[in-house]
Amino acid sequence: MKTRSQTGPKPLKTVALAPRPSSSPKRKARPKPSGKGELGAPKKPPTAFFYFMEDFRKTYKQENPNVKTMQEVGKACGEKWNTMPFEEKVKYFDIATEKRAEFEKAMAEYNKKKNSGELSEESDDD
Repeated sequence: MKTRSQTGPKPLKTVALAPRPSSSPKRKARPKPSGKGELGAPKKPPTAFFYFMEDFRKTYKQENPNVKTMQEVGKACGEKWNTMPFEEKVKYFDIATEKRAEFEKAMAEYNKKKNSGELSEESDDD
């Protein structure tokens, strides 16, 4: 007598399905989020790293004019940021903190206007 491992697999029974009617509504693709946030809302400020990156990019391109790709500049910037002592980073954290405070103040004004109905809801008309 043969064991299961010695016998081949049995063929599957196939069942014929009725074709789908072509008039049925197809699923609609979900709209992708735009990522832009609300229109008219204040834009979120960059982090301390991005303020550092602005300064670093200028000096790095002057020292290395042959480097063209942003990937290489970004990689060098990340390495420099990670090895920098905190005392040097404080300057950029201060800038980021000031910008964040301005953003929060502007956002509070925006929310106040939005809640009072001063802002028109044009995006809901679509």
